[in-house]
Amino acid sequence: MPELTDVVDGLLHPETQVDERGVDLTVAAIHEVAAPGRVDFGGDELAEADLEPCELTRRNPDDEYQWWHLDAGQYVVQYNEFFVGEDPMHLQARNKVLARGASHPSLRVDDHLPLVPLSVGGEGIMIKENARVSTLRPLVPGPVDG
Repeated sequence: MPELTDVVDGLLHPETQVDERGVDLTVAAIHEVAAPGRVDFGGDELAEADLEPCELTRRNPDDEYQWWHLDAGQYVVQYNEFFVGEDPMHLQARNKVLARGASHPSLRVDDHLPLVPLSVGGEGIMIKENARVSTLRPLVPGPVDG
């Protein structure tokens, strides 16, 4: 099995992002869906949604990094990192994100990190640039349904 640092490019701080359980992924951008995309049966009418970047603000004038102030709703997250592994992995939201009323689906990652939908509930959430929001973990084989 390859080292976890070998399956992800673009790590901002490997010492913090990688442990024996997985690799934490950091947020590079958060978008709102500004106009709908299209999905059809055959793919002839498939069209990307128009995404608008969410605005960043500084909490303090001398802050190096800014924050996204997200109201309750649906967003799309883009990561700083890139998946370069050969074996599929499992992507899940970090517990610290879940405990603050936000979530994203758990996904199998085969060949690249997709843009991921983020659901925000309640009164919203504040997310700092480069915050660790997801974890990429090795797939654990489970029982076969039958």
